[in-house]
Amino acid sequence: YALCLLFIPMAFTSCSDDDENPVPVDEEEVITTMTVTLTSSGNSTVTLQSQDLDGDGPNAPEITVSGNLAANATYSGSIELLNETETPAEDITEEVEEEDEEHQFFFSTGGSVTGATYSDQDGDGNPLGLSFELATGEAGSGTLQITLRHEPKKPNDGTLADAGGETDIAQTFNVTVE
Repeated sequence: YALCLLFIPMAFTSCSDDDENPVPVDEEEVITTMTVTLTSSGNSTVTLQSQDLDGDGPNAPEITVSGNLAANATYSGSIELLNETETPAEDITEEVEEEDEEHQFFFSTGGSVTGATYSDQDGDGNPLGLSFELATGEAGSGTLQITLRHEPKKPNDGTLADAGGETDIAQTFNVTVE
């Protein structure tokens, strides 16, 4: 009986791990749709889109390419990001613009897509990538990979390996250059 009385005070003692000054959580953006619009003087506008309405669910993103790119051309590119799990859809592009020092797009090209260069900068003068120039070479097939990183090291050498950070969205588009 005496032993039971010794354990009763311990049953009412608890430790609190509540932090009186919690760190605010900056939630990662939910991005379901990336739309890339490519325009070039004298050529048709081409739209590349990745739409993944179930997010990290079992279904792969639906990828669409509206047409072929012209050979030996330069396109002005712009990127729009949406969260279509909300109604109306939330424009994540605005959030990336507002938090531009905490974001950067990275471009990787291959085949007949010969390069991409930044057309915009964040508030500190580092590349952002919501606007860019895309160059094509001879007719053939090509790839354009676009990756958005959250909190990359800035400045960086333009590679994902040097930038670090967390990937918000990454998509590779297969295109035809004619």
